[in-house]
Amino acid sequence: MASASTSTAPRATSRSATDDLPDPMPPVSPTTNMTCEATSHASASCRSSLLDTCRSERRRSTPMGGTTSRKSMSVTSERPGDVAEENGATAPNGVAARPGRLLTARLRNAGGIDENVDVLAASALGGDIDRLRPFAPAILAIRWATTIACLALAAGPFLDRDYTIVAWTIVVLSYTAFRTVTPIRYVGDTRSLLEVLAEVGLLTLAVAATGYWTSPYVVSLITAIMIAGFARGFGFALRISVVAVLAVALPDMAREDFVWESDGAITLQWAVILMMVSVIAGYARRISGEADRQHSLALDRLGRLADANALLFSLHRVAQTLPNSLDYDEVLDSTIQRLRGLMDFDAVAILIADETDASWHVARREGLRLSERVELAQLPSVLRTTAERRELVVRNELLNNNPGLAPSMGSGVYAPLSARGSLIGLISLEHKDERHFTQRDVELINGFVEPVALAIDNARWFTRLRTVGADEERTRIARELHDRIGQSLAYLAFELDRIVSAQGRGDDIRPSLDQLRDDVRGVIGEVRDTLYDLRTDVSDNQDLADTLDQFIQRLKDRTGLEIALYADRGPRLPILQEREMWRIAQEALTNVERHAKASRVRVLWRCNGQAAALEIADDGAGFPVGRAGRMDSYGIMGMRERAASIGATLDVLSEPGKGTRVRCYLAPT
Repeated sequence: MASASTSTAPRATSRSATDDLPDPMPPVSPTTNMTCEATSHASASCRSSLLDTCRSERRRSTPMGGTTSRKSMSVTSERPGDVAEENGATAPNGVAARPGRLLTARLRNAGGIDENVDVLAASALGGDIDRLRPFAPAILAIRWATTIACLALAAGPFLDRDYTIVAWTIVVLSYTAFRTVTPIRYVGDTRSLLEVLAEVGLLTLAVAATGYWTSPYVVSLITAIMIAGFARGFGFALRISVVAVLAVALPDMAREDFVWESDGAITLQWAVILMMVSVIAGYARRISGEADRQHSLALDRLGRLADANALLFSLHRVAQTLPNSLDYDEVLDSTIQRLRGLMDFDAVAILIADETDASWHVARREGLRLSERVELAQLPSVLRTTAERRELVVRNELLNNNPGLAPSMGSGVYAPLSARGSLIGLISLEHKDERHFTQRDVELINGFVEPVALAIDNARWFTRLRTVGADEERTRIARELHDRIGQSLAYLAFELDRIVSAQGRGDDIRPSLDQLRDDVRGVIGEVRDTLYDLRTDVSDNQDLADTLDQFIQRLKDRTGLEIALYADRGPRLPILQEREMWRIAQEALTNVERHAKASRVRVLWRCNGQAAALEIADDGAGFPVGRAGRMDSYGIMGMRERAASIGATLDVLSEPGKGTRVRCYLAPT
């Protein structure tokens, strides 16, 4: 190639460039087949199951305190009544939120839930909660164990027909069976407290009536004291145990045959046992309550995370369905379609800022009438506020002398479209009902506008670049026509002038006309080849390897060059990247044809679907480093720009008399 910008120093060698320059990768055979597959599948079933579980647990549980900070959204209103602070986030007044979250937030704000309060006292805020339910299996086991022990101790008197023992045995056994079917519940009210006290009284009476501390039913007091401790803690259980001990000990001490040394020791022993039972029960309650508190805190936080996860999942689906195309109209149409799928509204408008005259272009509108272009002063005050503050604005009462874009609308949400630090547009969503948009709608819009703004801005810039690209392509076509056809046509014009002059002198012009006819046919062939080369391109049905193969065959036919093609077939690059790689290869081969004076050319194309390498090497004249002429000579600058546009690197290696090699490498992203 005659001129190029080199990236490495010339190589001192006596062999041609096709032999002395090392291969960038292991050699391959022609038409090597490579395949690469990658599939990705995401399922939302597990996610939905998790959310349902969290929400059902939150419905069954009461939050026990704990606060979770939440990032405030940028939501403003023009009137104080239009927004309300709720749990650290700004929300529009009247916005419907989940009742459980509203109750929790209000209780926290009012000081009704404190992380340091007793868990059972705090849980009473949530309704009638049975505080003995967590201990139900333990109570049932202890109740039957003590009952069986009582029956074993009462077996002798029962067989001796001691009717007092028989009667109390029936009572105790019946009560145990009754409480097995209908367990005691303690929800903090008077009735449940009386049930606990009634059990203590019943069993204390059974002990006092059947021999005091020598009664076979004295073991049953352990169950009653333990229930009292589970219900209200060891303080309450200690008081109950003291009362029970006194209720049994005082009548026992009043007996005439009471012996202080022996009977007093037994009384003291049982007093200590019952008090220890009350302490153990109260401590078990505290441990269990702390575990419940931590569990409730975890559920509350997990529920909040589940809500946030649901919102992020919705936004992720929105982002996935945003248009991948850079077509401006397609982006706008897809934005309206996605908004329809996210929420309900009666009127929507997308306004795009025009930097040239500070006006607003109505790019899309549904449900309202607007002119194609709106001046800033003609916008409703709510949209002007949105544009000035660059914040999402919620209006719940548009009919009260504060209309929106569409008449007769009751509420609206207005969001700015900001991209790369600039305000590029506005989105207006309005509904006929007042206070229609919920907090979730506001959160979705807040997360929706950023990717939409970026997609719209990208499409706008691509439209501009496409216009510039079309101009560059016209310039390239003009250069092709000038280099290949323009010179030939100029030659034909000179020949015609010479023939006319020869005819005027009376010379024989028949040989000149025959030569001119052959030259015209040659020009026609050049025009046909040029047009065919301009139309040749990669497509969805034709990859770069096939395109190179076809182009090289035509190049061989018209030049006689010996060209070897080594190409991978299978995995492909995205079509835009592959097209730019083809244009680089075409430009390099065209330069070989016109300027290199080469006899042999090697073309190498390697691609695995993510990375690619292209190399064109010839054994032509080459050129000295630093003396390649202008940077844009023979399309070198164009090749570099095409490589840069797809993130590839381009190197040109050359030496006079040793040939030239062009390498283009696209690294995986």
